[in-house]
Amino acid sequence: MFSSNKRLSAVAIACAFSSSSVFAEDSSLTNPNISAVLDGFYQSGDRGLGGRSEGFGLGETEFAISANIDDMFYGKVTAILEVHDGETELELEEAFIQTMGMPGGFGIRAGRFLSDVGYLNNQHIHTDAFADRPGVYRAFMGGHYFDDGVRLTYVAPTDLYWTMGVEAFSGKKMRAEDEHDERDFSSVGVYSAFTKFGGDIGISSSWQVGLSYLRNENGKTYLEDEHEPHVDDDHDHEGHSHSAAYTGENTYIADFVYKWAPNGNYKYQHLTVSGEYFRVTDIFSFEEDHEDEHEHEILSAEGHDDYHQGWYLSGVYQFSPNWSAGLRYGEVDSFEAHGDHLDPQKLKETELSLAWHQSHFSTVRLQYTNQKGTNFDGFEDDNIITLQYVMSLGAHGAHQF
Repeated sequence: MFSSNKRLSAVAIACAFSSSSVFAEDSSLTNPNISAVLDGFYQSGDRGLGGRSEGFGLGETEFAISANIDDMFYGKVTAILEVHDGETELELEEAFIQTMGMPGGFGIRAGRFLSDVGYLNNQHIHTDAFADRPGVYRAFMGGHYFDDGVRLTYVAPTDLYWTMGVEAFSGKKMRAEDEHDERDFSSVGVYSAFTKFGGDIGISSSWQVGLSYLRNENGKTYLEDEHEPHVDDDHDHEGHSHSAAYTGENTYIADFVYKWAPNGNYKYQHLTVSGEYFRVTDIFSFEEDHEDEHEHEILSAEGHDDYHQGWYLSGVYQFSPNWSAGLRYGEVDSFEAHGDHLDPQKLKETELSLAWHQSHFSTVRLQYTNQKGTNFDGFEDDNIITLQYVMSLGAHGAHQF
């Protein structure tokens, strides 16, 4: 988005600050960046799949400190406070080191951090244009998936921006339910691989597309034999808000984003269109001493191909320096296991948002949500109004592309 004798891609510049590339923030050993983000809301009804609850509440209150450790390493720590089911939870979201200036376009990150699969996942929730993450993220990623592990990335020396990476995580937040507390989970449970590439269209537009794969060694949910006793606990997937509600062995993600701003100037006016599709496969299994043919018969009898899926499409238009409006639609198709019986579930969400930005650091948002759920426990079809504020204090790193 910059015109010069050697024009640079806006995608490449933005991604230079992203979680998958080598970067240094404006800080030093003696003056680290320290910030807090305040998120408060009032909502007229309960959102499904771990979304915000009815009434007054607090979203994620974020505290972060970051700095260059030396000329080779950068470090960041992010803690979040959140009220969930009436309890105040404190969790460490990020605590990682990142290499800087490694040769050949390589980079390494280690510790606890946000996975770089998909488009939204590596972004903090307070940067979103809507009050909650799309239903597909709340269902399959626990809102946003962060974990303990290591990442290796590579930025190719091409005209288009092109990066790729692999990750390995403990996978505790992605484990399938263990009703009887008898499963032997793998200690390194999640592996992922991703690639993203993009570039400019003239001086006013830019784009990025991505493909991701996540392997979850602990993701299959065990079905019970019809002759075994079954305890129906009416599980409604309203557990910890950062654990996946639905899991499987393989997750495939395709994402895209398109951005437009007159002459590349995002300050006064810009449009962002984005979308993602998730497919989670190999989601059910019988205990190891059962025959695979029995499992196949049950799944075939239910008319089920053994996968969850979901998607969303979003458009956000900032029509003045202080005002923006957004429209998002998404669906989730999933299955709930009750013994050896599978119940299909479907969630549809239509969302409209209007946001006022006094500055880059303050947002007040009014949002309307129409949610329709089939065979879900814990929430109803509803029209929901959310009034939210998001305020940032202190120095804060650059946002993702």
